[in-house]
Order: sequence, then C-alpha cells, then structure tokens
Amino acid sequence: MSQSTTKTTAGASRVDNEGLFTRFLRATEVDVRLLGMIAALITIWVGFHIYGEVVLGRGSFLSARNLWNLSVQTASIGVMATGMVLVIVTRHIDLSVGSILGFCAMMMAIIQVWILPEYLGLGHPMIWIIAVVCGLLIGALIGGFHGYLVAYLGIPAFIVTLGGLLVWRGAAFLLARGETISPVDSTFSLLGGGPYGSIGSTGSWVVGTLICIGIIALMLVGRRQRQRYDFPLRPMWAEVFLGLVGCSVTIGFVMLVNSYPWPIGIVRQYAAANNIETPVKEIFISHGFAIPVLILMAVGIAMTFLTSRTRFGRYVFAIGGNPEAAELAGINTRWVTVKIFALMGFLCGLSAVIASARLNSATNNLGTLDELYVIAAAVIGGTSFAGGVGTIYGAVLGAIVMQSLQTGMVLIGFDAAIQQMVVGGVLVVAVWIDTMYRARAK
Repeated sequence: MSQSTTKTTAGASRVDNEGLFTRFLRATEVDVRLLGMIAALITIWVGFHIYGEVVLGRGSFLSARNLWNLSVQTASIGVMATGMVLVIVTRHIDLSVGSILGFCAMMMAIIQVWILPEYLGLGHPMIWIIAVVCGLLIGALIGGFHGYLVAYLGIPAFIVTLGGLLVWRGAAFLLARGETISPVDSTFSLLGGGPYGSIGSTGSWVVGTLICIGIIALMLVGRRQRQRYDFPLRPMWAEVFLGLVGCSVTIGFVMLVNSYPWPIGIVRQYAAANNIETPVKEIFISHGFAIPVLILMAVGIAMTFLTSRTRFGRYVFAIGGNPEAAELAGINTRWVTVKIFALMGFLCGLSAVIASARLNSATNNLGTLDELYVIAAAVIGGTSFAGGVGTIYGAVLGAIVMQSLQTGMVLIGFDAAIQQMVVGGVLVVAVWIDTMYRARAK
C-alpha cells in the first residue's frame, strides 16, 4: 500500500510541476512536431513576404493570388506524399514516383489526343473519363509490379524503384518520340485548376460548411467512442478549443480563396459570352477552391481513414514497427507490400491527372525530381525512415512547406541550382531532427 501511495504521490507531483504549455499539450493531445511544422511554415511565409517588402519593394508572398496558386501547386506533390507515408512507414522507399507520373501523363495524353478522337469523335464527353481511368489503372499496375518485385522476389525497394525511375522515364520518351502532346481534352484540363477549374464562392462556402460539420461530428464520435471503451477523455475546454481552431482555419481558408478574383481578361470574355452589360471593373468573380485542392482534400481524408480505421492500415504500421513480429502474427506481409506499392502507383496516376491538366499538355520533363519533393514532404511531415511512424496530415503539411520554399525562392529570384540545394539541405535537416526526436523519446 505504501509503495502504491508513493508512486501516486510522485506521479501527482510530476504533473503539478509541469509547465502550462506542457499541460496544454497533454490536454489537447497535440503532437509537438505538428506545432513545429506549423511554426516553420508561418516563419517561411512571413520571412519571404518581409524579404520581398524590404529588399524587392513588393511583398507578394502573402497575397491571395500567391497563396491560391501555392495551394494548387501543392496538390500534385501532396497527393503522392500521402502514399509515400505508407511506403516509408514499412521501411521501403519509392524513387520512381516522378517517372510513373510522367509515364501516366504521357499515356493519358496519347489516349485522349491521338487515339480516342478517331473512334469517339473530337470533344466526346467520355474521352476525359476514359483517359483518367486508364491513367489510374496504369499507375496502379506499375506500382503493383514494383511491389511484386520487392515482396516476392526479394529485390530491395531502392533498387527496384531506382530502375523504375530510369525505365518509365525512358518509356515515356519513346511513346511520344520526345514530343510534347497538347492540347488535352477541354474538360480534362479543368482538373488542373484555373478560373474555370474552380468551384466559385458559393461552392467553396458549401465545402467549408461541410468540413466544419465533419470536424464537429468527428470530435463528438471520438469522445463517445472513448467513453464506450473507458479511454481517458480530453477536458471539455480542450475539445471546444480544437473544434474552434479547426473551424476557424477552414473558414479562413474559404475567405482566402474567395478573395482571389478572376483576371480581367477572363471576366471580359465571360461577360461577353453571357451578355452581361455591367462594366468589367465592377464585376468580382471569386475563384474559390480549385479542383486540384479538392482532390487533395479528398485523398487526405480517404488516406487518413484508410490508415487509422481499417485493418489494412493497422497491418501497415504493424509491419513498419516490427516486420518479423507482424509476419509471425499472421499478417501476409508480402501481399500488403504489393498493395502499398500499387496504392502508391495509383496516387502517382492521380497526380499525373492534376499535373498534365494544369499544363494542358504532357511533356517529357513532367514529374522530374518530384520524387525528391515527395520524399522530403513525407519526412518533414514526421514520417520516420526507421519505420512504424507517420501521419497523412503531416505529409500534406510537409508538402505545403516544400512548395512554400520553392515558391518563395522563385519570387525572390533564386536560381534553380540554389533551389535544389535548399531542398536537399532541408531534407537532410528533417531526417536529423527525426533522429534526434526518436533518440530523445527513447
């Protein structure tokens, strides 16, 4: 009895000696690394904006136009980064994602520009649908093939995907004989964003409202589940605080995308096509959420559900934590590995849709060095190369950080060589921070 009393007293004393910030983190269950990434992102945004104001005389980084474009540019990398989390969590790597993206984009362009118009007719409404389905299937098949080589033939993932990087890049070049294929189907091009590839002000408010409802519903369901299984509950003030923060960020994002208007030239064309007599300068049409951003949101939600609410997700993290123990527990680790790489390929195909639609063409350089940005986004987001640790939201946030760095360096005039050096340095620092964090946790 005296020993248990002593332990209880010591535990209570330790809690009483905790600082206010530590108590806040314990109550809200917020990951310290998440706060670090948010702080780094804010620092990058404010730093680039102030640099532009002071040195260049134009602080344009925090403008609605730049942040809207930043969200669109992040979509392709962010989609692939969510899949890279699962690959790295299971102690593998995929260096071929950029080449798979380029190959899928080239295949989709050939299908919708060279093949289908001859059979269905130019502008047929099914052209873009068939092209997208083919791109997704091709990506999944390539990824599954890589997974088979890794899981069943025992070839290291580094070697398999390094070979894939070279093979699929060369295959894309041979398919189009080095040509740029354009323009893609007009409906397909909307998936890349732009004034017509956005949902406008009203649609954005609808999406924002649904997200806020979803946040509140998830918190209520989560609290009820904790009560059901007698898990510790967060204090009510912490629940309210997290809900308010989530809804406030969502509403702020909606207001941001709605504050970016269509360019004058596009508005003039729209007014002429719809017989609008109002002076063009008095017409304000919001972009709202771009379709690529909505795709990234949907992928993030689906991947979060997959990793946290399904048997497959539990198997992935079990394999990453201890592959031998997972296999002894009855998990078919080889088949799970194949599915992970197939999912990664599928997401590469989806990113190819976004990237080629945004360019309105497929080029031989599409996706070049994307593997660097995707891996960096996952690692910066907290995914550990040691396996077993990683989050989808962290990878998406990491993609925003990487794209913010690249966009900021472009705005202030850094050379491409310096941009690559900075990205490489950030990746090394991110891995070092993860190593230090894990050592301290132990």
